[in-house]
Amino acid sequence: MPHQVLITGGAGFIGSRLARRFAENGDDVVILDSLIPQVHGDDPDTTSPSLRLAREHARVVQGTVSSREDLEGVLDGVDVVVHLAAETGTGQSMYEIERYVEQNVGGTAKLLDLLANGEHSVRRIVVASSRSIYGEGTYRTPGGDLVHPPHRSDDDLSAGRFEVTAPGTGEELTLVPTAEDAKIHPSSVYGITKQVQEQLITTVAPTIGVEAVSLRYQNVYGPGQSLKNPYTGILSIFSTLIRQGQPINIFEDGLESRDFVYIDDVVEATFLAATTPGVGGEILNVGSGVATTVNDVVATLFSAFGREVPATVTGQYRLGDIRHNVADVSRLAEVLGFTPATTFEEGVREFAQWVLTEPIEADTYQRSLDEMAARKLLK
Repeated sequence: MPHQVLITGGAGFIGSRLARRFAENGDDVVILDSLIPQVHGDDPDTTSPSLRLAREHARVVQGTVSSREDLEGVLDGVDVVVHLAAETGTGQSMYEIERYVEQNVGGTAKLLDLLANGEHSVRRIVVASSRSIYGEGTYRTPGGDLVHPPHRSDDDLSAGRFEVTAPGTGEELTLVPTAEDAKIHPSSVYGITKQVQEQLITTVAPTIGVEAVSLRYQNVYGPGQSLKNPYTGILSIFSTLIRQGQPINIFEDGLESRDFVYIDDVVEATFLAATTPGVGGEILNVGSGVATTVNDVVATLFSAFGREVPATVTGQYRLGDIRHNVADVSRLAEVLGFTPATTFEEGVREFAQWVLTEPIEADTYQRSLDEMAARKLLK
């Protein structure tokens, strides 16, 4: 039987491609999306390629998860909900606190409240959580113990001590992949809201007969991601600067790392989480399992675009940023039988080819940095 699927935030980068995947499977999809200008531009009908893709494969309703009425209008007959709707800028979340909490936490609460207090046909919810809930993630001490260190201090960062060390002893730690049972201690408002989203759904859903699956996305990238949003996604930001011939400012020492996972792999993992029998209650990392430094990001982009711009390691830093990130994805393979396979080099080539087909966006990145600096979050 085909599924009746609701994707909140489904006109965005991940959701539009997920809608296509469901449609290819013969499922019926409805999307609820607020189409905010920060992501989709001032005139989404003409400025948002992800909206155009979503409309090819789903019924798109403009609305917000913070509106009870909007949610009620799209839940009829739905048996699978993929809850992607969220504000996603880690840095921006540190000063637009009310907006992030209202949308991410409040919207999730409204969705669950409707399901808990009314008739519905929902049988599974897949929630897009985030690796940001781990904070600094998992490290190993020289003695072999696994630890979850606290957030880096302003004093250390201002002195150029960027690497994570053990509190008290100051001993050097070694990064290891972070598994799903790692300590939860987010270092940003965004991370806190994703933690609460996940916990609300995994706590409430079983009590109302709904299976819950939580996917902790790492750094998702690829063709179709917003080139307009300066608050998230260094691949988009750096690509725009390269096309404009503008210099790139590399924070810290450029050796900070992230787990970049390609959009097609994320879509397939999410589709499987929504449709595979017997996976209710699972919490899964969705990443590549490979840590890539920012210096390597810049070099790979230069190679993919076939041009270079000045790139300066400045030592600047943002409060709330983590140092490293790499996911343990063994549980994903065990539960869903799926392992992301796209290498970073392959994915960036595909991404760059797509970027070159898009208009060169206005430079709004510096404005986002100025906003953070004015609040003493960028130093």
